[in-house]
Amino acid sequence: MVDISVNNLTKFFVIGENLLEGLSFEIQEGECVAILGRNGCGKTTLFRILTGEMDYDDGEVFVNPHKKIGLISQIPHFPAGYSVEDVLRSAYAELHRVKAKMELLEQAMSAGADADQLREYDALTNRFESGGGYGMDVEVDKICNGLGIIAEQRSQLFDSLSGGEKTRVNLARLLLEKTDILLLDEPTNHLDLRSVEWLEQYINDFKGTVLAISHDRYFIDQVADRVIEITDGHAEFYSGNYSFYMDEKQARFDLQMKQYEQEQAKLKQLGYTVERMKGWGINNRTLYRRAMSIQHRMERIKKTERPKTEKTMKATFGEKDFSGDVVFKMKNFGKAFGERTLFSDVELNVEGGERIALLGDNGTGKSTFIKCLLGEEDFQGKLQFGPTVKWGYLPQIIKFSHPERTLYDTMLYEKNCSPQMARDRLGAFLFQGEDVFKTVGTLSGGEQSRLRLCMLMDEKINLLILDEPTNHLDIASREWIEAAIEEFEGVLLFVSHDRYFIEKFAERIWLLDDGEIRDFKCGYQKYRSILEHEQAAKPIITAAPKPKKEKPKGGTKEQDKLIRRLEREIEKQERIVAEYDTKIDAASADYQELTRLLSEKEDAELVLMDLMEQWEAAQNG
Repeated sequence: MVDISVNNLTKFFVIGENLLEGLSFEIQEGECVAILGRNGCGKTTLFRILTGEMDYDDGEVFVNPHKKIGLISQIPHFPAGYSVEDVLRSAYAELHRVKAKMELLEQAMSAGADADQLREYDALTNRFESGGGYGMDVEVDKICNGLGIIAEQRSQLFDSLSGGEKTRVNLARLLLEKTDILLLDEPTNHLDLRSVEWLEQYINDFKGTVLAISHDRYFIDQVADRVIEITDGHAEFYSGNYSFYMDEKQARFDLQMKQYEQEQAKLKQLGYTVERMKGWGINNRTLYRRAMSIQHRMERIKKTERPKTEKTMKATFGEKDFSGDVVFKMKNFGKAFGERTLFSDVELNVEGGERIALLGDNGTGKSTFIKCLLGEEDFQGKLQFGPTVKWGYLPQIIKFSHPERTLYDTMLYEKNCSPQMARDRLGAFLFQGEDVFKTVGTLSGGEQSRLRLCMLMDEKINLLILDEPTNHLDIASREWIEAAIEEFEGVLLFVSHDRYFIEKFAERIWLLDDGEIRDFKCGYQKYRSILEHEQAAKPIITAAPKPKKEKPKGGTKEQDKLIRRLEREIEKQERIVAEYDTKIDAASADYQELTRLLSEKEDAELVLMDLMEQWEAAQNG
């Protein structure tokens, strides 16, 4: 069954310049499809068209009318005073309305119920149960835990959150809504590695249809059944994940180039023949007519277009010679804010040529660690750099002191270079033509990263520190930066959630977790293997067995006894479930303990639901 069909879709914002032109594709039920393309190629516009948020100029768009569709590219507005918990619970708006009706009926029936009220109450109960009403709390806790939305954050005002935190909460709300078709626009932005891995598992288990715009190559590899690339307004199709897409795209390029070169060689030979025959045919009309016949045949030949090659940045770091073994070393290194300790008693040595990834969940203090290293934050303990070390730093949030200046003026003033040198350096980073006269403040996040990197690469450095260097960049831009970093022979220290980037560069990994830094002197794959073995070695907590349903033996007396016993057990089980809420709040900062408690609470709620079903059966018996 087709869930989404797009046929000859055209959308323009400037007359004569189409963003999407003749775009056509189909998405089958249950598929997970990755949408790729450069920033600005129309991917988000396509999603807005699919949801009906934006109109289009020509073509046909079909979305299965019997399916519920959800999109997270835009964060909806919520009433003032809404907490994170209110936003999450808005996913169950319909169930809350059903529950309110049930409560009104319960009050009306307290003095006695007629047949119509009983039928209505029964229908409402079935709707509430089939919609997952009795499992709402468990489901909210599970998704918040998976996406790293801690208990303290759930009580905060939604409007007080950062943009990244709002995106994460909105993603959680969308997953709770139980949509049939998920449209995910950069879903891994603002998620830490643990949350991204949880989301991958969720998507792989999801029974519905998924379209995902993403620049996270590792994520696409894990979830995508196939890839659609939007190029020049058209769609190119690849029947596999990102790794397949890369191999297939190169194979298609090579084949098209070979066909183009063969055709050009053939046309060149025919052209040479035509010119010779025309020369000979000056006094021979037969030869001349044959030459013109060949020329007409050449014009009718369907020519293969020369495949386009991507523009590449031609830039390398200006490296400073390093002498000595130790780049920096730290002893009893630590940082705390009041009573909260981010890390303490850190002892690490870094030598020349190392490539280190600093990993950890959001909020553990990775960026603060970098700022302490650079002297931007106070710290406890000792930190010593080698005498010839000079570092360069690309921060996660990039700011320019004069955003009103053009790129060209920024290079002239801040890098103190000649006009031609400014042009050359900007051109090496694909800022060409009129682009150099854009003001810095109007650049996208990716363009700002590219400009800052352009300025950084001119400096003579031997220690390069990067904080989320691939954020906001499309895949082509990530590959450009990776190509430049590959040429850098100094020490590389970086914070990243981009597993493709980590796997490519990390030869040593520091894991910041629970106030300490663990040092893994290996690459990403071995590091993951070590963590998996550690997790497998932990004792497995088995769920409490469900009590078997007991049926009344018959007779009013036995039935009343059973009902009273079940009511006592229900009260006891309700207290057990309530106690877990207190324990969960207390363990909100301990991921492993929180996971265990949520699992146990879910089992306890299942026991409670089982007792409620037995009580209901006894009442009707």
